[in-house]
Amino acid sequence: MIRRQDTRIGRLLQSPTGMALPWIAPAHLLVWSLLVIPGIYVLWLSLQASTFGMSPQFVGLDNYRHVLGDVYFWRALRNTLVVVLGVVHVELLLGLGMALLFASGLPARRWLLAAVLAPYAVSEVSAAVVWRFLFDTQAGPANLALAALGLPMLEWSINPNHGLALVSLLSIWLNLPFTFLILYAARLSVPAELYEAARMDGATAWQIFRRITLPLMMPAILLAMLFRYIFVFRIFSEVWLLTGGGPARQTEVVGVYLYQEAFTFNAFGGASATGWIMVLISLLLGAGYMVALRRQSMGHGR
Repeated sequence: MIRRQDTRIGRLLQSPTGMALPWIAPAHLLVWSLLVIPGIYVLWLSLQASTFGMSPQFVGLDNYRHVLGDVYFWRALRNTLVVVLGVVHVELLLGLGMALLFASGLPARRWLLAAVLAPYAVSEVSAAVVWRFLFDTQAGPANLALAALGLPMLEWSINPNHGLALVSLLSIWLNLPFTFLILYAARLSVPAELYEAARMDGATAWQIFRRITLPLMMPAILLAMLFRYIFVFRIFSEVWLLTGGGPARQTEVVGVYLYQEAFTFNAFGGASATGWIMVLISLLLGAGYMVALRRQSMGHGR
């Protein structure tokens, strides 16, 4: 029996899977320790009434009922959806336009590429500090320039709509390089022979874009939208550093609402329930786009 077991272990270690076990074990350990186990703990905590100095008490789904019945949560969710829809679609259009422009043979492309990617190297804290100065309502250069042009200033510390607009602009500026890189790589992967054949057949620039470029780039577009929808839905730093959710919690997003529940009101159960609600919404967004991406790939496979 011992010899048979040793033989099986030896065969397992000699197999490709067995040889890979020592290499993939650290990654699995990292995923379990940073994602799976904390996620399970937060799920357990969302079913408890917990705060500083009090032992957790099981309350079932009361935390979820509290969150879903809180008017501030629904306002935060509405603000989050407004920011998500604005940021993702504007960012996608800008990234697609820039990808097509760079792929067309733009002069000094290397220098311009470095300038486009520069915001991605800036920390969110530094960017928020600079943007607070630029759009300061009293002496901000950007606001003074808007006033000199006869345009309305962004009174982001007073007007909630202006605050959300400034948050959206900052998020677009910080993360546009990410979307641009995905779309630019997808555009460069389109074979040049297709464009040459289309031009020889007399196709116009719009026909080439609609019949060749857009269909072949669609998987990358859907992938970029999927990532940005999930990332922007979890937005926190830009809002917290610029407006803090004010004035009067009018610019709160779901991430800020979760932070307030946990560290301002010390309601860890409600904060955990909010976190799992965010996870479920993100999974729904991801599932929808994965279905669309699969249909797109199956369509090309035919």
